[in-house]
Amino acid sequence: MSADQTSTETSNKKPEVKVYPYHESGSENLVLEVYTPKGLKKNSEAVPGIIMFHGGGWRGGNRSQFKFLCDYFARRGLVTATVTYTLGKGKEKCVQDAITAIRWFKENSDRLGVDPNRIIAGGGSAGGHISLLATTNPGLNPSKNKEDTDTSVVAYLLFNPALIIKDAPEVNFMEHVSSELSPSISFFGDKDTKWLKGWDAAMEKMKSLGVNNVEYFQAEGESHAFFNKTPWKELTILACDNFLNRQGLLTGEPTLNTPLLKKKLVRATDK
Repeated sequence: MSADQTSTETSNKKPEVKVYPYHESGSENLVLEVYTPKGLKKNSEAVPGIIMFHGGGWRGGNRSQFKFLCDYFARRGLVTATVTYTLGKGKEKCVQDAITAIRWFKENSDRLGVDPNRIIAGGGSAGGHISLLATTNPGLNPSKNKEDTDTSVVAYLLFNPALIIKDAPEVNFMEHVSSELSPSISFFGDKDTKWLKGWDAAMEKMKSLGVNNVEYFQAEGESHAFFNKTPWKELTILACDNFLNRQGLLTGEPTLNTPLLKKKLVRATDK
């Protein structure tokens, strides 16, 4: 298999899961929990990678939030990771940890079997925010070394990202979005009034810059963090699968069975 091809045949085999420290912060090691497709030949078939950051208001939460997503997409053939980062020390520190984690993921691509040029980032709520800032604001590089590995990604998976309109410039996504923003898929509950304001402002800014590669879905009658529960957990991951197929980062049909409930995601532009 050539380096620019992706093997995404679905496997029923449980992925291999291993925890790697990526940075020492105070008395604790920050880690990535990496899910590797069973049987991946790391030396000969580099595949796209997904790196996810949990929510929790920049002060709480843990990496278990995206275990289900990581397990699913590893079974679909991608190398996935869910990340811990420093909590309660401000948004800038959270973003800097995310920068370090993405950089580690790329720099260790050979041992992980990841194609460093096909990395997908994302997260939920605060995690969605820091995934965007870590990949668009190089000024927050914690080492200040211009030779460090860049943190650009080819796509985003965003679950009600927590964006604040009047945030501090260094952590305000509206200050760093550009016309070259990579394609993304985003999900919000239509009752998530607190955080929809920030996302709507970001959408307006992206539109003004000519960014037209955002797929935006809403869950009717739902509020913040709706994606953590059934059936929305399954429906959002299924939508992500289809999105990644359209981006050429997956092949084959999705394998996730959605619960037989009368729920569906609505494309926001269709409302």
